[in-house]
Order: sequence, then C-alpha cells, then structure tokens
Amino acid sequence: MQDIKQLIGRNITRLRTVSHLTQAEFAERLNYTDKAVSKWERGESLPDIVVLKQIADMFGVSVDYLLSEHGDDEKPAVGEEKKIRDRNHFIIALMAIVIVWFLAVFVYFLVNSVTGKFLWQAYLVAVPISSIVALVFNSIWGRTRANYIIISVLMWSTLITFYVLLLKYNIWTIFLLGIPGQTSVVLWACLGIGGRKLRKPKPKKVEDEKE
Repeated sequence: MQDIKQLIGRNITRLRTVSHLTQAEFAERLNYTDKAVSKWERGESLPDIVVLKQIADMFGVSVDYLLSEHGDDEKPAVGEEKKIRDRNHFIIALMAIVIVWFLAVFVYFLVNSVTGKFLWQAYLVAVPISSIVALVFNSIWGRTRANYIIISVLMWSTLITFYVLLLKYNIWTIFLLGIPGQTSVVLWACLGIGGRKLRKPKPKKVEDEKE
C-alpha cells in the first residue's frame, strides 16, 4: 500500500511541476488545501478515485498514468491524451453532421428523380438539424461555452427555414421572435461566464489521514 502511495505521489509531483504549478495553485484548482496535496506527494495519504480522475483530467492524462511507474527521464506528455480525445470528439461530431447533409442530398435527388422537382429546401432544413446534432454532442462532452453560439445558429436558422418554407404567407414578423430569444442567450452566456467568476468559493477540503 505504501508503494502505491509513493508511486502516485511521484506522478502527481511530476505532472504538477511540468505544468509549472505550485502546490498552492494545484490545491486551489482541486478545492483542497496545499497540506493535503503535500501529503499526497510525500506518499502519506491517497486521494480517492474521484479526485484521481479529476487530477488526470486536469493534466490530460489517464488514471492509469497516475498508477504506473515512469522513469525519471521520461517527460510526461501533459495534455496529449486530452488533445487526442478532443480530436476524436470533433471527428465523431463532424461525421454525424456529414450524415445529416448526406441525407439532405439523398432526399433532394430522390425527390428530383421521382417528381422532377428540385427540393432545395432539403438543404435549408439540414442547417438547423446540423445545429441540433452539434448541440447534443457538445452538451455530452461538456463544452458549454460553445453551446451559446450553437443555440444562436439553431434559433436563427430555424426561423429562416420557417420563413422560407412559408414564404407565400410573408410572415416576416417571425424574426421578431429571434430578438427576445437572442437576448436570452446573451444573458444566459453572461450569467454563465460571470457567475463562475463571482460564485462564492466552497470551503477547501482537508484530506483525511489514510494509513
């Protein structure tokens, strides 16, 4: 048990120093005291599995990295796994959006081959649908800041789609709905970003003694 404590402590120290963080700065990000971090790094106690995952995510490595032995001359690739994960997430979301546009093209040519009509509206509808797909994947992976932009695109593209599809009714007043909608998104973004800065910090946790 003592060996695993020492191993995790060394790995945490290595990651922290490579990231140019003091124990106090590192502790602040975890909402722990610097004394707790010091105990981890000296191998006197162990962070629980939830905190280990939080530490791994912070430095862009896996929990397995924290539990594995590494040579003294081995420089940790801080952030590399996070970059790979983010790239894979982007590729998956992009593929889903491509499928939406593929279906739009398929519907366009299918209708054209059957009726001889050019259903260009299929491409118009694909824009808000693509926004919904992007919003879903973005929400799953926790990038809430980008959601503000995606929601704005979704809202306005939906209004434009309805206006064009119902063009003969000339319901231009539908765009008036976008004003309070966009205002709400902007206020939501301001409260979301500003609220994180103004939020009262939680009491720092003190690591219990674990033998």
